[in-house]
Amino acid sequence: MKKSLSFDDVLLIPKYSDIKSRTEVNTANNLGKIRLTLPIISSPMDTVTENKMAETMSDAGGLGIVHRYNTLDEQADLLSAVNGRKAAAIGMTGDYLERARFLYNTSGVDVLCVDVAHGHHIMMEHCLKTLKDEFGDEVHIMAGNVATLEGFDALASWGADSIRVGIGGGSICSTRLVAGHGVPTLQSILDCAQTLHEDVKIIADGGIKTSGDIVKAYAAGADFVMVGSLLAGTSETPGEVFRNANGKRYKVYRGMASEAAQNAWRGKSSAPEGISTTIPYKGQTFPVLADLHGGIRSGFSYSGARSFTEFYDKSELIQQTNAGQSESFTHILKGNK
Repeated sequence: MKKSLSFDDVLLIPKYSDIKSRTEVNTANNLGKIRLTLPIISSPMDTVTENKMAETMSDAGGLGIVHRYNTLDEQADLLSAVNGRKAAAIGMTGDYLERARFLYNTSGVDVLCVDVAHGHHIMMEHCLKTLKDEFGDEVHIMAGNVATLEGFDALASWGADSIRVGIGGGSICSTRLVAGHGVPTLQSILDCAQTLHEDVKIIADGGIKTSGDIVKAYAAGADFVMVGSLLAGTSETPGEVFRNANGKRYKVYRGMASEAAQNAWRGKSSAPEGISTTIPYKGQTFPVLADLHGGIRSGFSYSGARSFTEFYDKSELIQQTNAGQSESFTHILKGNK
């Protein structure tokens, strides 16, 4: 039986560095024709990314993907309100081609994300080939999710320009509990990084809790990370801020396969694979992104790398024991309880 590694199972070995300031580190990476100076993408969830988050991500150097859980007109209006980079999610069945054409013609979408839970599927093959026939290289096609090298190679051969890697690792995802399927996201990245489709970008998606996890994802072979919970609860996410009985402020955060989300966007729920919850209000998104960016730069500098190219060459992952995991977390308070 194969052994799989998650983010907490590994660490990066510090290397010799002549970097005197984190400002020397350049974290830019290319997503097709789009150059992102912040290699982070916000998830196409209805409690994470609409026009305000997409605009903020673009201003910060990243990318926000406007979710698809709305009408064509509603999604087009949200996308039209975004200046600069425009990215939107679509499905792989139903009105996906009509939606893709409409968004391209009305909003000039740069990136279309085929957003499904299980991307290694015959309907994904038909969808990707249809989209490539329709748009060629005019639109960057992102697809997923997959958890294996076989799945990654399949989507790459079907026409995907970038692929979301990770199944069941999201903070509000219950796929592994409900369906018993999934692979730790870090292991999926390590496996998919063995692909011969070197021009197809790897987007780590799920299980990322800290900037350290982001750095580990890059070291495993990811080109970008997609995050939801790290941005949830900020002022730029959709939804209202509300107060509890103690006056503390919160916002709703839910998985798109949760019962609440399914009822909201299709009027019924079937085999939920996620939950809906509330999280403390975090304020504006920019400080959150700045902290993440600072952590990424620190991570590169610990490996003595000024760029992605250098980081891929110099970074080295090691496995740690359970005792090592305990030591890795802040633990001064444990003895005071």
